[in-house]
Amino acid sequence: MTPLTKSRIESIDVVRGIAMVIMALDHVRDFFHAEAFTDDPLNLATTTPLLFFTRWITHFCAPIFVFLSGTSIYLQSLRKTKKELSAFLVKRGLWLIFVEFIIITFSWTFNPAYSSIFLQVIWAIGISMVILGLLIRLPYKIILSLGLLIVFGHNLLDIPEAAPDFKTGFWDLIHHGNWSPYELLPNHTFVIIYPFLAWTGVMMLGYCMGIFYTSKFTAENRQKTIFRIGIGLILLFVILRFINIYGAPHPWTTQKNSLYTFLSFLKIHKYPPSLLYLCITIGPALLLLSMVERIKNHLTNILVVFGRTAFFYYVIHFFPLAFTFSCFILYTWQYYSAGNRVIAKLPFLLQFPDKDSVWPKSMAFGQE
Repeated sequence: MTPLTKSRIESIDVVRGIAMVIMALDHVRDFFHAEAFTDDPLNLATTTPLLFFTRWITHFCAPIFVFLSGTSIYLQSLRKTKKELSAFLVKRGLWLIFVEFIIITFSWTFNPAYSSIFLQVIWAIGISMVILGLLIRLPYKIILSLGLLIVFGHNLLDIPEAAPDFKTGFWDLIHHGNWSPYELLPNHTFVIIYPFLAWTGVMMLGYCMGIFYTSKFTAENRQKTIFRIGIGLILLFVILRFINIYGAPHPWTTQKNSLYTFLSFLKIHKYPPSLLYLCITIGPALLLLSMVERIKNHLTNILVVFGRTAFFYYVIHFFPLAFTFSCFILYTWQYYSAGNRVIAKLPFLLQFPDKDSVWPKSMAFGQE
């Protein structure tokens, strides 16, 4: 099998670039929205439709990032031996975990003491690469089956999770997560935001989709197949969400009016990524991927640049946001009374006016 020419794979970079641009919207809101650290924009009791969708649209970013990372790995498998690819993925994955712990954490907090270390999307990609690197010698059908089993079956784990006092650190690391803090070292808290199991399944399925970008498929067949898979995932989301039994830990409910009931229908669980979350994010992304392959203009040329430099862009964009936020806090600090310094409880270097300030047990904006 041979991969497509470079120009015909630009569609992957275009879609990845779109995800990178949208991602910045979410992080700007995290730093500068007035209630970013005190409320959840998906909280139907307090949100507005516009605010809701500024958060909801950014749900597409992480699945696209992880899924297309898997696709890129498959394309690399066409140029490398299994042994070479396995070694590369393990080393690359460990490097990404290091970047998450050291560089990304610092870019969020500007705190060289690393009082809080975040396990976010780069960590999830890194550990998933390590796992895929160990499994890469398995037959394609086995990897596909494992990916499908994880993505479509992991919400069965919601059942034992519902039991009182079931929560453990290892379980949070694998599946539950949801902004869980653990003080593994004195004065150093690890915050598990992205448990890795479901994300590893997403990367496996992205890897398996790479086969469509080989000579086994014509451009027309590839676009039709990817489009149909996307439509299928969207329909699966609608059906399962309407039934309201499986695929998400929290059912939708009737709200004060039809618009907010619709928002409840769309409100999906990200930490960990539920089956419904993955269906309604990866499904439209595949539709876009199938259509953008036929488009080439000035805009797609710009998006390709973002897509090809996605990792660099992700790492760098935090620093101006965090720096500007820190300057803002220094400027407005005098307006915060001692009893209202909500941000003083966050793990930023500038927000430790008292020695008892620690990462709170739960954060409103991190709950679903």
